[in-house]
Amino acid sequence: MSDNNDILPCVIIPMQDGQLLLPNVSIAEVVDFSISEAEASSPDWLVGWLEWRGVSLPVVSYDAANGNKPVVPGGQRGRVVVLNTIGQSHAKMPFLALVTQGIPSQVRIGPDQVREIEGAKGSADQLLVELDGDTAVIPDLEYLEKLAYEAA
Repeated sequence: MSDNNDILPCVIIPMQDGQLLLPNVSIAEVVDFSISEAEASSPDWLVGWLEWRGVSLPVVSYDAANGNKPVVPGGQRGRVVVLNTIGQSHAKMPFLALVTQGIPSQVRIGPDQVREIEGAKGSADQLLVELDGDTAVIPDLEYLEKLAYEAA
């Protein structure tokens, strides 16, 4: 059994063709999918704007940021994950929003449950990992922040 100090609380976020893995501390809040649409001239990865706590946040499509088609969730499935920023733009833009393709779930990860794997990565991918037999992506948050900052 792992020591509790070795356990990292994380969130698995469903995307169009897979799942993202992020530590809990990177997430400020998960909210229902309710956004204002982006202008027609906006880049594909900008799906709209979220009014959150008095701030208008750009909502980024991770899938489109990786060169895939942006998919906006329908019905009750989608959520928007509000992320804490960590990059150089943090002082001016402390949060960004990421559209999901389902409801994120929490997981506690020990060092023996996750390992880096090889594979093709997109522009928005930092690492590919295997988590308990499933593939997940650790996104490149600085890249996503850069995109969001350009839109803001």
